[in-house]
Amino acid sequence: MAKYQFQTEVNQLLKLIIHSMYSNKDIFLREIVSNASDALDKLKYLTVSDENFKNIIFNPRIDISFNEDKKTLTVQDCGLGMDEKDLNDNLGTIARSGTKAFIEKLSQSGTNNSDLIGQFGVGFYSAFMAASKIDVYTRKAGGDGTVWHWSSDGTNAYEIEELKPEDPSYAAYGFDKSDTYGTAIEMHLNDDSKDYASHWKIDDLIKKYSNHIAFPIYLHYTQTKYDKDGKANGTEDKIEQCNSASALWKRNKSELKKEDYNAFYKTLTHDETDPLMYIHTHAEGTQEYTTLFYVPEAAPYDMYQADYKSGVKLYVKRVFITDDDKELLPSYLRFVRGVIDSEDLPLNVSREILQQNRILENIKSQSVKKLLSEFKKLGEEADAASKKTEQTDDDKTVIAKWNTFVKNYNRPLKEGLYSDFANRDELSEIIRFKSTAGEGTGDDKWTSFADYVQRMKTDQKYIYYISGSDEKNLRESPLLEAYKNKGFEVLIAPDEVDDIVIPALAKYKDFELKSVNRAGSDDELNVNKEDLKKKEEEFKPVQEKIKKALGDRVKDVVLSKRLSDSPSCIVIDENDPSLQMERMMRAMGQGSANLVKPILEINADHAIVKKLSQADDTELKNISEVLLDQALLLSGSELQDPADFVKAMNSLLSK
Repeated sequence: MAKYQFQTEVNQLLKLIIHSMYSNKDIFLREIVSNASDALDKLKYLTVSDENFKNIIFNPRIDISFNEDKKTLTVQDCGLGMDEKDLNDNLGTIARSGTKAFIEKLSQSGTNNSDLIGQFGVGFYSAFMAASKIDVYTRKAGGDGTVWHWSSDGTNAYEIEELKPEDPSYAAYGFDKSDTYGTAIEMHLNDDSKDYASHWKIDDLIKKYSNHIAFPIYLHYTQTKYDKDGKANGTEDKIEQCNSASALWKRNKSELKKEDYNAFYKTLTHDETDPLMYIHTHAEGTQEYTTLFYVPEAAPYDMYQADYKSGVKLYVKRVFITDDDKELLPSYLRFVRGVIDSEDLPLNVSREILQQNRILENIKSQSVKKLLSEFKKLGEEADAASKKTEQTDDDKTVIAKWNTFVKNYNRPLKEGLYSDFANRDELSEIIRFKSTAGEGTGDDKWTSFADYVQRMKTDQKYIYYISGSDEKNLRESPLLEAYKNKGFEVLIAPDEVDDIVIPALAKYKDFELKSVNRAGSDDELNVNKEDLKKKEEEFKPVQEKIKKALGDRVKDVVLSKRLSDSPSCIVIDENDPSLQMERMMRAMGQGSANLVKPILEINADHAIVKKLSQADDTELKNISEVLLDQALLLSGSELQDPADFVKAMNSLLSK
């Protein structure tokens, strides 16, 4: 047998699996059966789409057998199978770039998150939780007829050999017949796992985890026969189907219970928890299709990775086509899991054709509208429930579900405000914000644009918001002082996408969105114009000195209309990108440091600022530097030269 070393990541993974204790070892069988189902899906697709496979007789099934004496458990499918290259690629390496993150996460989470295994696409290796050795026997459909044997004890290496016809396993798994394809995985159970070689244990696990696998799963076992006196008088070999083997999404909704939907979700996603919500739709008319979508209770681990894995499978007439097409739903809905099954797409549709297919584009459009409609409905129900003086248990459940949804998915949904013009109005009703009002302050308190508008002052023209990188800092920003004093509510926008998506939205209904971080957003503060003009004249000499002292660090120095308690703050010119945007551009290597120059606003009534009129040049420069750096820090910005800030502070404190 040729010997190979496992890829480094596989070695790390196996050590974690073999040498750690898991809270739910049962999942290994779910993963092996799921892989068998995938192999059947792939061959089924090829038999209807590829001329080279159309002569293959396809009778899909998964067979599970066990031997109590030898402590073995075997799962066999008649799917696509593997050749030598596939064995090396699929069982010797892990191709997905998320593997390193998975290993780190599994190391940190210890015993409580073995369910992560399936979510990261490394389910085969979970079998080593229960097996001290694994043998894989396989023949690839459409190949040269060779049967391959892969074997490993889960340490540092694995072996591959071409299986000879005289080997007992050749005939044992049916490979002596030339039309037998697929894979048999024989697991030699360790001493702690010998109870898996049991009819009742396997039957229970299949019904629990794999009942909705769309292919029949047959359990082979030997049953003891008894005479009329209850004495054993022989045995009988039996084969029985232990799963429902139906496409759940094609069944009528009236036949299904919540438990059925939840069980299918766990089979589909390998998630151990129930979904937050599900949406089942069957459309008839000019186009016929079925969709079953789920929203996970916890956000997918790769939701903010560029190479995130699509969570939606595409079927045509119940034939699996792909689960790797990110065009099935827009990227801002990448957290959605589920199935799309079309009756109108051709079975031999290719991935290239999918991207331009009008039928699929219409299904996608209608699916997005349905999802957003359900999200909006959930928000409205939660809002109505939260306003009740006496809440029922159902009310509390709806509120808790909505709060979980917002915490996990508000951020990606905001991206749709920028990228999905057709659904922008619907999205603007769904997304939520924290705010300076009591209704938007607290862990589970969020406000919508609609609620903000209802609370607006009678003559208020704009919806105000403040953006930045940290909610706590934004709430304490000096920029809010005058707005609070005037009774204007301000939305808190701490997500990094807010500086892109909110300006893209620009308006909510008839109300323009105004950032208090920008110059010109203080029009409604109703400052007495005569008093302001007088102050500006008095302040002008000091203003010019501060501007000269700060040089090119600022775009301008102006008298503030919005400050009451703080000595200074910074705002950005209406035509410049925000400081948040500048940081994002630098992080992507698309901008240089200090591309955006802030405007320093000074509170002329503050004691520190009043002192500037009598300060000498050195003291004025130090105070000016401190006023600017302090304002930058409060805005969440990094100081260009922290050492200079410390020097200026020390100089002032020494006087």
